[in-house]
Amino acid sequence: MLRVSEILRVKGNTLYTATPDMPVSQAIQTMSEQDIGSLVIMEHGMLAGMLTFREILRHIHRAQGDFGDYTVRAIMDDAPVSVTPNTSADEVQRLMLEKHARYIPVMDGPVLLGVISFYDMARAIVAAQQFENNMLKAYIRDWPVEEGGAEAGKPAGPML
Repeated sequence: MLRVSEILRVKGNTLYTATPDMPVSQAIQTMSEQDIGSLVIMEHGMLAGMLTFREILRHIHRAQGDFGDYTVRAIMDDAPVSVTPNTSADEVQRLMLEKHARYIPVMDGPVLLGVISFYDMARAIVAAQQFENNMLKAYIRDWPVEEGGAEAGKPAGPML
């Protein structure tokens, strides 16, 4: 069964964080420059929240585009769902769908290990399905053949 730890291993360990007191405009600049859809918000070494484009769009709508003196704390999701490295991919999919979460932090106790995105999940699932498909094709190609050319367990020709 595919686990979060395997997805993170393939994804790599680049991680972008911010603090709750960072100006929203600076967070948007970081997300834009790094081409990322979320920032993990850390305070005193602990997970404090998540900032995604969803929260930014809500803020733009409410503030009519005025970022003013707003900080990340004012608009972040301060109760994001998180998973552990041992969480199954199936459980991550369920949580993402149930909570409408496109980004989920991966925590090992209080330690932030990474973020799993909806894109990461889709890529991992496609890779796992492709691997399974290749294994099944190899198995079929290597199907055992009995003497006389018939497949094992099947008659050699039409029964009369």
